[in-house]
Amino acid sequence: MTRTLICLALSTALVLPALAQETADSVAPEGAARTDFSGGSAAVEAALAAKEANKPVEADKWMVAAANPLAVEAGADILRAGGSAADAMVAVQTVLGLVEPQSSGIGGGAFLVWYDAASETLTTLDGRETAPLAATPRLFQDENGEPLKFFDAVVGGRSVGTPGTPALLAEAHRRWGRTPWPTLFDAAIDHAEDGFAVSPRLADLIASDAERLGRFPATAAYFLPDGAPLQVGQILRNPDYAATLRAIASDGIDAFYTGPIAADIAATVANAPGNPGMLSQLDLAIYEVRERAPVCTTYRAHDICGMGPPSSGALTVGQILGMLAPYDIGKLGPQSAESWRLIGDASRLAFADRGRYMADSDFVPVPARGLLDPGYLKQRAELLGGDDALPETAPGTPEFDHALLLADDESIELPSTSHISIVDQYGNVLSMTTTIENGFGSRLMVRGFLLNNELTDFSFRSHSDGVPIANRIEPGKRPRSSMAPTIVMKDGKPVLAIGSPGGSRIIGYVASGIIGWLDWGLNIQEALSLPHAINRFGTYDLEAGTDATKLQEPLAAMGYEINLRDLTSGLHAIEITADGLLGAADPRREGIAMGE
Repeated sequence: MTRTLICLALSTALVLPALAQETADSVAPEGAARTDFSGGSAAVEAALAAKEANKPVEADKWMVAAANPLAVEAGADILRAGGSAADAMVAVQTVLGLVEPQSSGIGGGAFLVWYDAASETLTTLDGRETAPLAATPRLFQDENGEPLKFFDAVVGGRSVGTPGTPALLAEAHRRWGRTPWPTLFDAAIDHAEDGFAVSPRLADLIASDAERLGRFPATAAYFLPDGAPLQVGQILRNPDYAATLRAIASDGIDAFYTGPIAADIAATVANAPGNPGMLSQLDLAIYEVRERAPVCTTYRAHDICGMGPPSSGALTVGQILGMLAPYDIGKLGPQSAESWRLIGDASRLAFADRGRYMADSDFVPVPARGLLDPGYLKQRAELLGGDDALPETAPGTPEFDHALLLADDESIELPSTSHISIVDQYGNVLSMTTTIENGFGSRLMVRGFLLNNELTDFSFRSHSDGVPIANRIEPGKRPRSSMAPTIVMKDGKPVLAIGSPGGSRIIGYVASGIIGWLDWGLNIQEALSLPHAINRFGTYDLEAGTDATKLQEPLAAMGYEINLRDLTSGLHAIEITADGLLGAADPRREGIAMGE
């Protein structure tokens, strides 16, 4: 079971484009992690070279784009052997859970958008975590009814929801798989047993979170051997994870949701020192994936389709683009502060609606149709007609077939997560965003994998001045998410699969990637590399060390408060053209696109 170990070395520069169209000649942001996969396969080296040259990877038959080359190679092996995009996704996800454990894994949840070539239909699957049946409205409040501090809620068992990712893997394979289920775990098992090289990103994140990781013996033993954080290039083995995957491979997901694994998950949550949780074996045994109708918005003669509630991703991306439709930001271009005024305030208006109306539609009526109604979006777009930043943004009043008074949400959503885009030789297209929420989730580790802290995506308050908050915690409910796995359609056919990690900034990352590609005519790699300018709640976040900082003065003159900061998206996209496939991976992270 020997496999090539791809050693990662940290370099000091990363080619990241300017806001101008001549993106390939610009300078990298300070602190961005370029990875040199010395000793990797020729395909990996070619993919990295394309990313650094700001050019998409080209392929004729199939393509996979994801956050780590080992995971991409695992998916590529499946596709090369005739597997479907659903098969490849299982291989990619199980390897990501090993080599990028801080972002996603079988202890978390995911949303999947699927285009089926045979039936020419779109399907979305909801593998979001659920709140325990024993959850109460006071779960994240202190004895005085005040919200807990974020990390006081996160670290330990209190924040753990029922994992949905294993069930989603199985459901996707049941519907669309072509490869025998047990073989899809081979790559992850091999890497877990033989060992893999710790990447620069993983090493940096372990070092920065060492205090929290060190609170729990199993977690500390894995990430902080002998009391010290793992180092770049150190070979890391995880036999416990291999054993868990072997059980799932041989016995299906019942091995995860019932029996000894489920018992260990529940016990780990219940016995977390200082912060026990409520997740039980019954919560695991009754978990189900939900199929939901895709949410689509028309923009520039394309249909932008994604995941509906409990995700706010497709609704909020759709609202942003819908409000921009009357404005010619294509003519204004990516260097224009006016472009970013329009994008930023459209985002602020959409986030105001998001905070008021969006939650798990199984528990709270969500006016999804009203939020995307063309007349409503035209009305909201008229608010963008001035020259300066909007002084304030408030939720609108979309058409709603339920009389319901709701208060604005107060939930906190910090970035982690990962995104996978895949196109197979049969024409199927997959876009899946997957997460354990905060980096390293709850910091609880059981049988080789980390448990999520997804429950902290709920509002810590249940009411505001006596008015209920849509995204309040309730037993069995799924917390609202910003994950925005997206498939863009043109004349009923898929033309782009895209998505990103990044907490609530995911929405802005995905929207700007689509704008860069569709409005500004950038190739898909340039669109993903475009420096970020993100506005959710009034403050404009500009990506430090990039040409986005040139927007600081003109945006400030328009009335925005400016914050220069790192904006570490993880966009992965595949464009489907008449001539073949074009794959791209975010230069801010370690991912690649690969195809044949």
